[in-house]
Amino acid sequence: MGLPKDGSAETIVIPRGKPKSGRVWKEVRKERFSAIKKVKPLRTSWTKKMQQKSIRKSVLSYEKELKEAKAKEKELKRVRQEEHKAKKLENERKSEVVQPIKDTAKIKRMKKKQLRKIEKR
Repeated sequence: MGLPKDGSAETIVIPRGKPKSGRVWKEVRKERFSAIKKVKPLRTSWTKKMQQKSIRKSVLSYEKELKEAKAKEKELKRVRQEEHKAKKLENERKSEVVQPIKDTAKIKRMKKKQLRKIEKR
């Protein structure tokens, strides 16, 4: 049935039909997954592992130091800016020429624009 009539031992290759899933590009597995030879990963020695760990630790500590220094610098800058702002405001207030209003009845007669300029201290 499967052998040719001339008696040769060639096997007839039956073409594969279209798979039900529609994935025609997939090949049929010839052997089980467990039978496939797996390549073992390269293993590093304990001393090398410890060396790498110590290097990584030192790099992380150095990184942390840099971050802390940067944060400290930023904080100092912020404090200096706040002090400068406060000093500037104080100096502005000192240098202002003020005219105290002794007659409170004047306030009632003032226009809106003049009232906006009045500041209470």
